[in-house]
Amino acid sequence: MQHRNTKRLRLKDDEFDLIQNYRRIKEESIAAGINPDDVKHGWLKTDKSSLFFKNPNFKTEAKNKFAEDLIKELEQYSPKYPTIKRSKSKDGHLLVLDPADIHVGKLCSVLETGKEYNQQIAVRQVKEGVQGILDKSSGFNIDKINFIAGNDILHTDTPKRNTTSGTPQDTDGMWYENFLNAKRLYVEVIEQLIQIADVHFTFNPSNHDYMTGFFLADVIKTHFRHCKNITFDCSIAHRKYFKYHKNLIGTTHGDGAKNQDLPLLMATERPILWSETDYRYVYTHHVHHKNAKDYIGVTVESLRSPSPADSWHDRNGYVSKQAIEGFIHHKENGQIARLTHYFK
Repeated sequence: MQHRNTKRLRLKDDEFDLIQNYRRIKEESIAAGINPDDVKHGWLKTDKSSLFFKNPNFKTEAKNKFAEDLIKELEQYSPKYPTIKRSKSKDGHLLVLDPADIHVGKLCSVLETGKEYNQQIAVRQVKEGVQGILDKSSGFNIDKINFIAGNDILHTDTPKRNTTSGTPQDTDGMWYENFLNAKRLYVEVIEQLIQIADVHFTFNPSNHDYMTGFFLADVIKTHFRHCKNITFDCSIAHRKYFKYHKNLIGTTHGDGAKNQDLPLLMATERPILWSETDYRYVYTHHVHHKNAKDYIGVTVESLRSPSPADSWHDRNGYVSKQAIEGFIHHKENGQIARLTHYFK
């Protein structure tokens, strides 16, 4: 009988340590309630070596199930709002409430610009301004509110503190703090508004926060998905339109089409609504100062901002009064009042 001459393999010390580490990681995963098969990859480290490994037992379907469960959980999260039943008004008014260019996360120093501004001041001033507009509109019978959102609600669009196009900004706070503060601000304001009248939420994408502003609008829509007293237009379209009886309201950020082109764009993009209305307006933003001009069939009006000039704008002389604005539209008679809440 012949004996096969085979060499017996022996593990080196570092190889043995790696196996021991792998077993330890597996045991700790199980102890923590984590299925080792759900772990895609990891690191095994000793004093002498460091090894990146991929788990051959990783189940892709487990990863997909986690994503599906997470989406399902997020979709289910939405507070229940009782439906407020309202009687129809024969002589009602629309309140266009437009806190433009809030720039949550913007930083201004009183030592340089004469104005202090940060994320806390931004939130406080918007709440104050919204209340100021509501107080001024209390003499009108408001049966609908068009709340204009977006328009640089956030100051930056990246963790590197840049705008969407990459322009660096003076900022206050981390990007996620600003996002959450803006979310809470919108939720609080909308909850206040729906106690007065049904709300139509219009989102305008903008140049400072083209992506995160869109995400924020969608988060707000999801938050109020069970509320019957609010409707949403959160598309990424640059120009939005809302019809209120004989009024056609257009909104856009103001960094795209020129003001003189907006009337023809309105007529082209909404020909039926154009034919059904007598009073047409486009409210624009972006420039932070007041400017209004009548064109044939349409009034185009830019709005003030509650945020002051930062270092660059102050140095170059781009300064204007800080304010939040609103507009009263009568069903049959068009815009009958401008409401302004100034900040000192």
